[in-house]
Amino acid sequence: MRQSEETEFYQQVLAICLTAGRLMIVGGSEMYRVEDTMLRIARNAGVRDPRVFATPTGVFMSLAGGELSQMIQVRERNMNLELVDRVNGLSREFANHELDFAELRDQIEAVETTTPSFPLWLQVLGAAALSATLMVLFMNDYDWINFPAAAGVGGLGFLAYVWFKQMTRIRFISELLATIVMGLLTLLLHRLFPVTTVANILIGGLMTLVPGLALTNALRDLFMGDLLSGVVRLFEAGLTAVSLGAGVALVIKFFGA
Repeated sequence: MRQSEETEFYQQVLAICLTAGRLMIVGGSEMYRVEDTMLRIARNAGVRDPRVFATPTGVFMSLAGGELSQMIQVRERNMNLELVDRVNGLSREFANHELDFAELRDQIEAVETTTPSFPLWLQVLGAAALSATLMVLFMNDYDWINFPAAAGVGGLGFLAYVWFKQMTRIRFISELLATIVMGLLTLLLHRLFPVTTVANILIGGLMTLVPGLALTNALRDLFMGDLLSGVVRLFEAGLTAVSLGAGVALVIKFFGA
């Protein structure tokens, strides 16, 4: 392979690996899994000594002993494990020689636009079911008043979170505003139906926004030795929790409970 052809091939490998890494981070993957997938793709493509460093905000990769290097930024992170699974699946198929390099490139580039997501109405319904059931689990209290109230507050609060997230690019503002909406809805229900319990409804509703995946991935990164990624994600989960608490505190401070 001539020098120019080899350089062009390495550039293609870099582009595919960085795209795969970015998609996995966007989907909520752990950093060690991102790095492992990128390294496997590069090695199975015939590249020797690939080097990868992944963080929640960017991925760095070099080939040819460091002569060729690129990085890609990650500005948004969500929870879409289907995205992570698809990229992992394509990596395995490439390793098993079920795909050639050109097919791998085309399919990874198509993953971002072809990966299905649940419709909004189903996400809201799931948030309502989650809020009601987790209220029973955490508060050890079940009745026919707080149960549907927690479901309604959780579902509407999640809908508000999605809407605020689309309207602003500032991190943690959508969580804060959605929590304020949940607090106001809870107080309104309590005024209309005094038999309801404010604490039970709020705790159930907030479960839809609690950063459980971020906290879990942070601990897994720490246990795997990715200290930088683990600390960053742990701090991010902490700020999200502070936003949730601040929203509830503001409602209780100004409107009472």
